[in-house]
Amino acid sequence: MIRHAAGPTVARLAVALAQFAAVSVIVFLLTSSLPGDAAEIVLGRDATAEQIATLRAQLGLDRPLTERFVSWLGGLVQGDLGTSLVTGRPVVDEVGDRLGVTALLTVVSLAVLVPLALAAGTVAGRRPGSTVDRGLTGLLVGLQAVPEFALGLVLVGVFALQLAWLPATAAGGAFLGPAVLVLPVVVLVANQLGRLARQIRVGVVATDTAEHVVHLRRLGLPERTVLLRHVLPGAALPSIQQLARIVDSLLGGVVVVEALFALPGVGSGFVEAVGARDLPVVQGYALLYAATTIGVNLVADLVSARLTPQRAVLA
Repeated sequence: MIRHAAGPTVARLAVALAQFAAVSVIVFLLTSSLPGDAAEIVLGRDATAEQIATLRAQLGLDRPLTERFVSWLGGLVQGDLGTSLVTGRPVVDEVGDRLGVTALLTVVSLAVLVPLALAAGTVAGRRPGSTVDRGLTGLLVGLQAVPEFALGLVLVGVFALQLAWLPATAAGGAFLGPAVLVLPVVVLVANQLGRLARQIRVGVVATDTAEHVVHLRRLGLPERTVLLRHVLPGAALPSIQQLARIVDSLLGGVVVVEALFALPGVGSGFVEAVGARDLPVVQGYALLYAATTIGVNLVADLVSARLTPQRAVLA
């Protein structure tokens, strides 16, 4: 009898949980060692020593590190990340309010990025060494080499200030809707397009000349069928990890893009929390980054394992 091993999936899940547990400990220790006194920063320079001591006691900052860690860990297990030192709101709400903006930016960017990268990588990979291949590769490398802030400033100067077609930023208090996403999405896609498209190109070149694909052409299978059912699925496998890194980068909050376009997302929120020494909020953002990285890479590993032919194990 033949069966397939199911152990690797459970092992990957166990490793992911262990990684998150280890990162949680590191996050708490690092944020607790940040320079500056959170109570002093919250109260300002005019606060008296008595006021600072009172606030430190209220926030629990005067307790030993181990005691604070046990209390924080107990709240984390229950889904309670504490309260912001600056606003007094739950950390979950502080992070959640900004997560929607970053998630929307990520989804729209991926919806544009993946089809463009697939098309560019396929066109270049089907004609390796040709003028089209060299031209596309040069263009992709050039786009990737342009810093995000530089490209963003150029786009704002042309399309927002000179032509007045699009809003320059989301400043003004409210998220302005689809128009304000156009320039940030262009910047993000331009920066990531080269990485993904060139990875797809490598996969297409390798799969297009594989023995089984060549044999299918000899049998007279239509080229469209060969491409869609055999070449592209085989070429997509090596690109899964690259796509996971891109999703991780986007969901983690692209600080430069969010700051440039005044988007109230996760990246800008994290920077503000660090500047204000709002330790519970900093810890919340750091845990979000950790969970995103671990989760995205776990999904990529599972998908890769699913698509990779597995050897049967004799029972």
